[in-house]
Amino acid sequence: TVQVSSLKEPYPFKRLRHKFENKLESDESDLEIDTEGTIPPDTDEPQEMGDPSIEVTEEMLDKSSEERGLAMSAVSDGDLEKAIQHFTNAIKNNPQSALLYAKRGSVFLKLQKPNAAIRDCNEAVKINPDSAQGYKWRGKAHSLLGHWEDANKDLLMACKLDYDEDTNELLKTLKPKIELIREHNLKKDRKKREKDIEAKKRKIREAKERVRLEREEEEKAEKERSQFPDMSGGGFPGMGGGMPGGFSGMGGGMPGGMPGGMPGGM
Repeated sequence: TVQVSSLKEPYPFKRLRHKFENKLESDESDLEIDTEGTIPPDTDEPQEMGDPSIEVTEEMLDKSSEERGLAMSAVSDGDLEKAIQHFTNAIKNNPQSALLYAKRGSVFLKLQKPNAAIRDCNEAVKINPDSAQGYKWRGKAHSLLGHWEDANKDLLMACKLDYDEDTNELLKTLKPKIELIREHNLKKDRKKREKDIEAKKRKIREAKERVRLEREEEEKAEKERSQFPDMSGGGFPGMGGGMPGGFSGMGGGMPGGMPGGMPGGM
């Protein structure tokens, strides 16, 4: 029996598969979006967060409010690093305030640190899933990084929770990019389906080809066997091992003598 695994893949199938897969790769890599206005990601160590497990006292709330006021004054003065320090102190004294995280995130965004802003806004929406400020600043941070779909999702949520003209304007600028991405994803999904269908067809063709080659090998082997029959039985057909029992009519001598002649025994 021919071993199917030993049969090599027919060359035309290899060539067609390579051509088809190359075409898919080129089709899936043709997305071009204008990245003007984006910046490289910031790689600073994560900023200090508050401890959500602590029990906040009235004194701590007062201190948090005081630090928040100092932070806002620093922002007005353009001293953003100082504002970050005061917001951090405010957060440490009131770690369950979603608004404080969102405010500090907005300052990180002004410092061109979108990843830090995203971390703060993640905390804000974790504390309060209805934090419009958290979604707004996180959406703007994603936009700065070129994360168009994440930006669009967050900004839509921000407008839904608390409509903001500035946020809505940013959404309008994202719309052409989102349309391009949507069309690209549809095209990619279609190409993937085509690739899956082509792969199934190819497997069927290869299986048929292997069956055909196996059948040919079997027929060839059968033809060779018929040309050289098995000789292991010994002798020629129709003959036994010798001449059984001598010739008919001959015993140990010549019985009864010969008529009219010599008596038996001679």
